Amino acid sequence: MFEYKYTIDNKTKYLTMIHLLFFIGIAVGLFVLFNGGYILAWFISIVIAIIALMALSIPRRVIVGEDGIDICCISDYTFIPYSEIASVRIVDNSEMKYVIPIFGAAGFFGYYGSYLNLRGMDFVKIYASKWGGFIEITDIYEDKYYISCDDERELVDRVLELSSLKPADDE
Repeated sequence: MFEYKYTIDNKTKYLTMIHLLFFIGIAVGLFVLFNGGYILAWFISIVIAIIALMALSIPRRVIVGEDGIDICCISDYTFIPYSEIASVRIVDNSEMKYVIPIFGAAGFFGYYGSYLNLRGMDFVKIYASKWGGFIEITDIYEDKYYISCDDERELVDRVLELSSLKPADDE
């Protein structure tokens, strides 16, 4: 079993701070505009709920085990058995400029959720702590998972070693 822990880079930390300052700015604006009241209370309640939901989806680690790949978040758990993996490859950083968030976080404690790849017009599930070092795992159902890792070559080699996959030609 091999474990790869997510480490948040400085860009993600800055984006998280910008998100929090944006929420605080809107709350202060609502307080000044409406002297507090129910609109500010509703806004704060919604923001706290959104932050709590997003915080529960923060990716923590990837475990390459004997039976498959475990992607562990705070409250979410994704298991991809080796028998269902069709391919695994390293994603070039230039490909990621065509990927946009649909439902998920874009820099708020990481990058996770459902994203749209405009180049292939397909949906991908991203579990990343930084925007770079991505590995694409495609399963037999044509679902795509992008995970970030500090040493993507080592992770791909371990998955290929533990599964019956052959290395992709485009690597």
